[in-house]
Amino acid sequence: MSEINWQKSSFSGDRDDCVEVGQAGDSILMRESDEPHAVITTTREKLAAFILGAKAGEFDHLI
Repeated sequence: MSEINWQKSSFSGDRDDCVEVGQAGDSILMRESDEPHAVITTTREKLAAFILGAKAGEFDHLI
């Protein structure tokens, strides 16, 4: 398996504790930067649905 290039949001600024995303083959990976061994795997389609929901404010009650 090739090395995963993890990416964090520019909204995280200089913070070291943030959510990061990466890609391995067809899978999208998500992890907390301060817990790098705990990785969630999903698909592009499921991540796209989540992002659309977040943009529409469906999860605003969580913040």
